[in-house]
Amino acid sequence: MFNIGDKISYPVHGAGVIEAIEEKEILGELRRYYIMRIPLNNMKVMIPTDNVEEIGIRPVIGEEEMQEVLAILASEMTKMPQNWNRRYRANMERIKSGDIYEVAAVVRNLILRDREKTLSTGERKILNNAKQILLSEIILAADITEEEAIETIENAVK
Repeated sequence: MFNIGDKISYPVHGAGVIEAIEEKEILGELRRYYIMRIPLNNMKVMIPTDNVEEIGIRPVIGEEEMQEVLAILASEMTKMPQNWNRRYRANMERIKSGDIYEVAAVVRNLILRDREKTLSTGERKILNNAKQILLSEIILAADITEEEAIETIENAVK
């Protein structure tokens, strides 16, 4: 169970801060929800408290995990399928996993691939989505600005 003020990560949406815990009736069903604000785009998300495990909600990473994320960003590109469709699906699965290390690997691989040859529109969209998720978590984990987080990622990817 999380509390107001806790920093959490929501797979596919990114990291945010729990601002409230409220009971709401939606479709005739009364449930408790975490009201999370994602600072990157100031979006608010309602998360049913009884689905936290299934959704994959977890606390934001700490300093040790942050160093591991930076190491992943700085490492070599991993082998990806040549087929665009397979690559797209593999990257989407990695993002949906909610594992910050997988998201960091997607960001690194797509940035490096973009440097070699321009990404397709679909892959650019995946890169932007993965980058937003990674940025939101880095901002909260390191307590830095969006600009500093962008710089951190850019400086890490070689």
